This record gives sequence, C-alpha cells and structure tokens, in this order.
Amino acid sequence: MPQPGSTEERSLAHWAEQGRAGMEAFYALAAEDYRQMVAARDWAADLRAHARDGRVRVLDVACGSGKFPAELQRQGLAARVGDVRVEIDLLDPSAFSLAEARSVLEAPFTVRAEHEVRIQDLPADVGDVDVAWATHALYAVPPQEIGVGIARMVAAQRPGGFGAIVHARSDSHYLRFAEAYRATFSPDAVPFTTAEQVRHALTGAGVVPEVTTIRYDVGHPDRSVIEGFLQRCVFDDSVPLARMEIEGAVAEYLTPQLGTDGYRFTQLVDVITWEVPA
Repeated sequence: MPQPGSTEERSLAHWAEQGRAGMEAFYALAAEDYRQMVAARDWAADLRAHARDGRVRVLDVACGSGKFPAELQRQGLAARVGDVRVEIDLLDPSAFSLAEARSVLEAPFTVRAEHEVRIQDLPADVGDVDVAWATHALYAVPPQEIGVGIARMVAAQRPGGFGAIVHARSDSHYLRFAEAYRATFSPDAVPFTTAEQVRHALTGAGVVPEVTTIRYDVGHPDRSVIEGFLQRCVFDDSVPLARMEIEGAVAEYLTPQLGTDGYRFTQLVDVITWEVPA
C-alpha cells in the first residue's frame, strides 16, 4: 500500500471524481504526450507481430484514464490491425481510473480483465500476456520500488512478448518541475521515478531495452489552465501559480519558460521497448 503522504498516495487522491477539473486542465496540454508517442512507432505492427491465433493480449500498466489506447483508436488502429482481436487487461490501483479507461475503449480493444493493484503488487498468476505497456504511468512509483514493479511487469509477459514504457527523462519538464517543486514546497516528498531508472530496472529484470527519445513542447496561453496543469504534474493543488512564480526553485524554473504567448515546456521522453527472451 502507498505510504501516507507519499507521491503515490497523492496521485491516487487525484485520480478521483473530485479531481476531474484538474485532470481536464492537465490533459489540455498532456494530450500532446499521447499524440507524440502514437506517432513515434508503428504500434499496430507491434500488436500484429505478437498476436497468437488471431488475438493479442495486452497488459496496460497504470492505465489511468485510457488516453493511450484512445489515441491509438483515434488514429485508426482498428483498420491497421486487420482481423487481430486486441484483448486488454487494465491495471491501476484506482477504481476510478479503471472505470474511466473502460469507458473510452472501442474497437479493436475488448476488456479481458481488470486488476485494481499497483504494479509492485501484481499477482504472480497474471501472466502469458503478449504485449505489456506503461505510458507516462510510472512516475509515482517510488524509485526504490521501481525494480520490483518492472520485474512484475516483465514476469507477466510470455517468452517472446513485446514490452514498451514511455517515460520522461530527468531533463524533461515533468521531472525538472517535480524536483523544483519538491525543493521549494515539499522537501520530504518522494522523488519521481525517471526514465533512466526505468531503463536500469529493465536491465535488472533480464531484458535488453531499446530507446528512442522524442522531444516536443507543450504550452497554453490561459493561466488557469497552466495552473491546473502544473498542480496536476505534482498531484498537489494547494499552491497557486502566482505563488509558484515567486518562490524558490519553482520560480527559477518557471521564469525562462514564460514567453509572449504564455508558458511553454519542453518534454524529453524515452520510448523504451524490449522483447522478452524466448
């Protein structure tokens, strides 16, 4: 279970109906994450290549509100996988997130199972999946537990299965802002997990990760949207933007991100893939 006051616990508190306004502000910018990652590789080919008997079983780790499969749907995945049936297991510690993800899934996805657990706690009897992915999903996993979580994810895959984790690097907005926020407002908070730590954990789990880094900017002219986005980035809506702009390391980080058209932030994101040894 998440420790009281931890990043994991704050994250769970925000994945709830009362956090919907903040979630919508966050996705006003973060929707670009999903457009970029879907464009980064041929996901339909990955699914087709790992199908067995006309179906492919997918484990969606920390599925959140289902933005990744929804973007795949929007960009025509159904036509591109042909007759392959995509059966998805949704995994998330939040019942709210499981319901949100389920509500957006359409063809070619069908929900096979739901697991209301953290990846670190995934039961050993969940296995034989053809594809496992986690897309901007593992930041709140404590760095000291990411190895356990990744090992569970890899263990759930069949020999020859395909895996993918899309995660921001330590020099990306998500991690830079989280560190500045921690230094300024929450020095006892658990740091976010980085893409570099994810890669190390995958190597420890016995697979060889391949990495492609994508770079893009996100921004918005509306200060209220920026405020909601930044608060959601750290799962803390107690500090308004006006205060962020004048205090400590957060102010130092934000100042150069402000231009004539509002704030813009640079994302450096690793698309990390692997094949489980046969």
